[in-house]
Amino acid sequence: MHPSRLIISISILSAACESAPPEPAQSRPTAEPIVADAKPATPPAVRPPPPAPKPTGVPVAPDDPLAGKFTLEDATKGLAGNGPLVAEIQTGLGKLSCELFSDKAPITVANFVGLARGLRPFKSPTGEWVKKPGYDGTTFHRVIKGFMIQGGDPLGSGAGEPGYVIADEIWEGAKHDRRGLLCMANRGKNTNGMQFFITDGAPTHLDGGYTIFGECKPGEVIEKLASVEVRGDRAVKPTKIEKVTIKRASAKPGTPAATPSVTKPPAAPAEKPAAATPAEKPAAAAPAATPAATPAAPTPAPAGS
Repeated sequence: MHPSRLIISISILSAACESAPPEPAQSRPTAEPIVADAKPATPPAVRPPPPAPKPTGVPVAPDDPLAGKFTLEDATKGLAGNGPLVAEIQTGLGKLSCELFSDKAPITVANFVGLARGLRPFKSPTGEWVKKPGYDGTTFHRVIKGFMIQGGDPLGSGAGEPGYVIADEIWEGAKHDRRGLLCMANRGKNTNGMQFFITDGAPTHLDGGYTIFGECKPGEVIEKLASVEVRGDRAVKPTKIEKVTIKRASAKPGTPAATPSVTKPPAAPAEKPAAATPAEKPAAAAPAATPAATPAAPTPAPAGS
């Protein structure tokens, strides 16, 4: 390939990656077949292996007031009690109570709790860093019944970002195997921000790609939230997240904090969404969201994750 064509191709690919929104894809992309060379390759000369690269970690936004440092201790400062962390999400269709898995995903829980309580600064839609309850007044803008409901974007479009990213926390035994799991939306590895989604089914194709950091109940409220009128995968009248309150559940002295179950409990009916519209079909890239974050729904059988 001519050098100029290679440079143009790389530039187009780079631009596409930067613009992809953080949403989980609806299904896994089909792998391209590997075609073997007609002639056997000449064995390379034996050389000592190069030193392992040093971990780079997650990039820190240069203008982040906290320089990417925000801990669970920071997020829970002044919170009464010592029981498990719980997020109460009051919506226009009822209240959800979500147990947060601080022992499994402490970075993610710290970020969510900090944003909800107004302790973790984030970049507002106007481009200014602010400290205020980040989820109050946002909506569930993306809805795919039988797959998930996504929200937490101040822009309400799926393109909103908090101005920084946090690392994935894929803990051992984490499975998207039932309704109610609270997960981070992303647009690729280690690109979590503030958008989240709650599963409405068992989208197991998301396993290994999205951080699970809590579990929400009751299922009846999730059912209502997932049953609103949509156009494609966008709610016609997005349900408002009126307020997110963080508290600690009561715990008896000496009783260890509850941990998430890794066994598969009875799952909600994994009903597939009605005939998929073009908007529900997965993009060619890995999990993506509208100009921001979202989970991917499974491609309907000649019927997301």
